[in-house]
Amino acid sequence: MGGVKQEQNDGPPPRGMPSSDAAHEEPVKKRGWPKGKKRKKVLPNGPKAPVTGYVRFLNERREQIRAKYPDLPFPEITKRLGAEWSCLAPHDKQRFLDEAEREKLQYARELREYQQSEAYQITSAKIQDKKVKREESPSVIINANSSGSAALKGSDYLSNRFDVPIFTEEFLDQNKAREAELRRLRKANVEFEEQNAVLQKHIADMYSAKERLEAELGQDELRTQALHRHLLAIKHTLVSSLSTVALPGTGETPSLGTLDSYLSRLSGTLESNPHEHRALLTQLRDVLSHLDSEKL
Repeated sequence: MGGVKQEQNDGPPPRGMPSSDAAHEEPVKKRGWPKGKKRKKVLPNGPKAPVTGYVRFLNERREQIRAKYPDLPFPEITKRLGAEWSCLAPHDKQRFLDEAEREKLQYARELREYQQSEAYQITSAKIQDKKVKREESPSVIINANSSGSAALKGSDYLSNRFDVPIFTEEFLDQNKAREAELRRLRKANVEFEEQNAVLQKHIADMYSAKERLEAELGQDELRTQALHRHLLAIKHTLVSSLSTVALPGTGETPSLGTLDSYLSRLSGTLESNPHEHRALLTQLRDVLSHLDSEKL
């Protein structure tokens, strides 16, 4: 009996029950995103990304195949549709490609509008804040020899903060961001230098104009003073010469303060009745003929 049992145990396992050797030999498949393939970034509240013409063909034909072959597995459906797409006529393919291109253009327009919206700005700011906080988070090293207390090491914190493995996506993104920021700063520096040069030229022109105006103002003041002195000399000469010519009726003679009013009344008297004041006219001609022309 024991021998029979031994033979039964040495035989192949029952159908449906995998052997222990097969269980050890079959590798465990790790599910996840394929290595080297980047995920598309999903924009919160943003436009839906377009699909390719091939995906549109799959989405349209998949339900038809399922309705025709309800028991057919999903991988087999995809395999059949891939073969059908390869054998599809070019003009039939073009319909799906044109629809995909139109959807792509519409997505580009909607994406530009979304990137200018306030929701996108808020989302970008939140993502940037999270990235900065993640980069600036200090590395706390637990000292195993101490009594369970955590010790923060400044040198390790600084080294870990800037210790990004090269040729990784994070390193390349960080490098691109720093290069873009450096280009922006250089461009801003050049613009500021150009503006500074223009302002310096304007300042130099303003100083030159100020000096020129000050020189012209000084010359005008000198001319004004000379004219004022000449006017006073003329007034003194007239007052001195007309001191013997009195106004008819009042007997008033001119002075420096009353010279203007004296000449105005004298002119009015002579113009109103020249025949009556012939003697005054003769006296006035005699006085004016003896005026010192050099003082006028």
